[in-house]
Amino acid sequence: MSLTDENVASSLMQNVFGQYDMNIKKLEKALKVTVDYRNDKLSVSGEKLAVYRAKKVINELVNLAANGTVITEQNVDYAIAMTEENKPAKDEPDKDDSLAELDKEIICHTVYGKPLKPKTFGQRSYVESIKKKMIVFGVGPAGTGKTYLAMALAISAFKAGEVGRIILTRPAIEAGEKLGFLPGDLQSKVDPYLRPLYDALYEIMGADTFMKNMEKGLIEVAPLAYMRGRTLDNAFIILDEAQNTTPAQMKMFLTRIGFGSKAVITGDLTQKDIPKDQTSGLDEALKVLNTIDDIGICTLTNKDVVRHPLVQKIVTAYDEYEARQKKPHDKNQKGGKR
Repeated sequence: MSLTDENVASSLMQNVFGQYDMNIKKLEKALKVTVDYRNDKLSVSGEKLAVYRAKKVINELVNLAANGTVITEQNVDYAIAMTEENKPAKDEPDKDDSLAELDKEIICHTVYGKPLKPKTFGQRSYVESIKKKMIVFGVGPAGTGKTYLAMALAISAFKAGEVGRIILTRPAIEAGEKLGFLPGDLQSKVDPYLRPLYDALYEIMGADTFMKNMEKGLIEVAPLAYMRGRTLDNAFIILDEAQNTTPAQMKMFLTRIGFGSKAVITGDLTQKDIPKDQTSGLDEALKVLNTIDDIGICTLTNKDVVRHPLVQKIVTAYDEYEARQKKPHDKNQKGGKR
């Protein structure tokens, strides 16, 4: 479906424009254009390149709406970002590079019937890498779906009989709080660090099914320290918050992986809770293993953030701030060498 030659159905355009026209107002503000839709005819006015980009964005959103998808603010932001990266060569994107095609790629459904799917091309590349390779590193900021997508794929593989069990683990690192002051035994103390994993499992699998499989030992959620001395065969293993591992812990984890297993290691290199003078196991592993063909390394960016659009702005603001902070330091280092 295209705006170029056809009138667009009013019901689709209501979805594209959004409640109180919030989607189209976002587009107008971002590209400095004016969009008008009357009598099933749509017009865009503004500078030539801006009009070209706006039409591409609206085409993407119309085709997405034709799939039955409710257009969100994230869809609009991502469609705009796509036009920044794509060279203005064709009015229509390649079929595989359209949001409508991306929207059809369902991984699985939640217990409530909601389809889980990659929402950006970075996420799609990450999902495809996990399907093809034995070990995959997913690195990127908060909200890019690193852990959630990995868990969706783990549960799909488990249900399909491709693996016999799921193992989810995290290093129990204190993010500004002390474990010793938390009440209860060791398991009670580490459970708060594993809570995000439990929450995702409940949403995708359902609490009852999760508890039954956990009681049978088919699903395990445990601190990374519990992995030592084990060999993990026929399992889908996810190591979350890997930026907080030590090099020794990372090596220990990677050498646990056995036959018929798949491992996904996720982390955000900008959110380390380890001491500043300590090397991150994730940092080191990315340098040591980047030439091994059977290991995938996927880097997600702020454009892959699929939480509230404000999260994307926060991530971008911090990236820009940290880049500015590094510049004086770099200048001092260069000056010291002379």
